[in-house]
Amino acid sequence: MSLQEQKRKVGITLGDVSGIGPEIIMKTFSEELIYKHFTPIVFGNPRVLSYYKKMLDIEKFQYTTIKNFNNLSHNTLNIFPVWEEEFQITPGNPSETSGTYALKSLEAACEALKNKHIDVLVTAPINKNVIHSDKFPFAGHTEYLMQYFEAKENLMFMVAEDIRVGLVTNHSAIKEVANGITKEKILRKLQLMNASLCEDFGIDKPRIAVLGLNPHAGDGGVIGKEEQTIILPAVQEAKNNGIMAFGPYPADGFFASSQHHKFDAVLAMYHDQGLIPFKYIAAEDGTNFTAGLPIVRTSPDHGTAEDIAGKGIADETSFRKAIYTAIDIYNQRIRYAEMRENPLVKRAVLHDERI
Repeated sequence: MSLQEQKRKVGITLGDVSGIGPEIIMKTFSEELIYKHFTPIVFGNPRVLSYYKKMLDIEKFQYTTIKNFNNLSHNTLNIFPVWEEEFQITPGNPSETSGTYALKSLEAACEALKNKHIDVLVTAPINKNVIHSDKFPFAGHTEYLMQYFEAKENLMFMVAEDIRVGLVTNHSAIKEVANGITKEKILRKLQLMNASLCEDFGIDKPRIAVLGLNPHAGDGGVIGKEEQTIILPAVQEAKNNGIMAFGPYPADGFFASSQHHKFDAVLAMYHDQGLIPFKYIAAEDGTNFTAGLPIVRTSPDHGTAEDIAGKGIADETSFRKAIYTAIDIYNQRIRYAEMRENPLVKRAVLHDERI
């Protein structure tokens, strides 16, 4: 059976039920044609979706409750219950309780992924304040998944059709960014990005642009010396290791002149430097992908959005895109592994030959 003929099993966490997670899930799976491409399994409780279905009057949404992974429905949304008790759902008002059940959903999905009951994981947004506890002492999904799947490093990789942006520092306060940037860290992020572009996106010899830290990329050391003492040496060493890295570039001029089109990905130094232009360019098509993990995990590029929760106006585009991105990456990893094992497969793919 070819990759195109296989329906991947997509595991989906419910996220914080006080946010827009349930709404974007239901809107996504109200389209019947979507089930031709994959089999979705949500880890949570059917009562949550029933509550929002009635509240938001989403008539076309249907689901099937399953007790194990041997009786999946391939024509509707599967819900795997991970708790039985009822609790009060408060749209727009996350609580310690909603954080507890968001963690239960994540734990069950990761267990299923580890046991190969699902192929990929797509996470709906969590509220980091209410999920934080002794059981979840992490900054977010990424750190939890790193520990669960025993990964040493990761790259927060925002991807869309026209742009890919990775970060050196993820959720660091601005005052901590400069101290968090080292030559070794930049070099390792470049190695992770280069490997992901090859293995996860099928790009042969990817070109990577590296942004500077300071305005005007330091202006030759007048505004800051990190470009000269840290970033440029990392870029040069990456080149010596066979990675096609270029820069550092001033961030404002780089994006204003659309130079990102000349590269396969961009490595930004900190969160807003990379995500502001990414979200502007990608609009609703952006996906958050965690590169460097042994499993495939994606998520929409937005948060819980409690201010619009329960109002029926949440846009599901990024969530839907996250699902298809996860499947594409999973399939590409299989192709990459086959190419490494059999050079004839690589030759056929490069020449668009049928195998």
